[in-house]
Amino acid sequence: MQKEFWLSRWQNNEIGFHNNDVNPLLVTFLPHLTLPPSSRLLLPLCGKSRDISWLLSEGFAVVGVELSELAVSQLFSELGLTPTIEEKTHCKIFKANKLVIIVADFFELSAADIGTVAGIYDRAALVALPPAMRERYAKHITAISVCAPQLLVSFDYQQEAMPGPPFSVPETELNVLYAGQYQLQRLASSPLEGGLKGKCDALEQVWLLQPKRAHL
Repeated sequence: MQKEFWLSRWQNNEIGFHNNDVNPLLVTFLPHLTLPPSSRLLLPLCGKSRDISWLLSEGFAVVGVELSELAVSQLFSELGLTPTIEEKTHCKIFKANKLVIIVADFFELSAADIGTVAGIYDRAALVALPPAMRERYAKHITAISVCAPQLLVSFDYQQEAMPGPPFSVPETELNVLYAGQYQLQRLASSPLEGGLKGKCDALEQVWLLQPKRAHL
């Protein structure tokens, strides 16, 4: 997907992918990361997710990455926070309390930009990307997070039934993308109520990715 696709979706308020509620899968399965509440979590392609507010309320620190500055401005407004803003050549950084959101092309960020993170919550990043971009994404997030453990939400459905996004990323592909660095454990797999966008049956799956070894 080109950057212009997502920017136009936010500009035109075509954000059916945005959920107005906290994802119950996050609440149920985050403990599997076994992180203390003060830990810093990376949320790639985060939009203005309600999950951010919940994580902050639970004592976590959050660093998110989002392409759309409009989405980030709306996020801080909805949280009732006034951020400080730092502009760099390749990104813009919004900060308030334990929340940092980086407005940037995700692939242009380095580990230094992200800072140290204890875990990753990938609810809608990998599944937002077409097949040609997913290998690059998996390598990049592994590198910039220094192979931090992940809680990852994916969909498994017949891709021919719907063009996406969100795209189908079945277990076989997840193993290709991540098994070199991570041990993968499926925590849940259940039919998506009403189907995906009401168009086709789909399984919503939750995966725990634990690093096999220290990542250099």
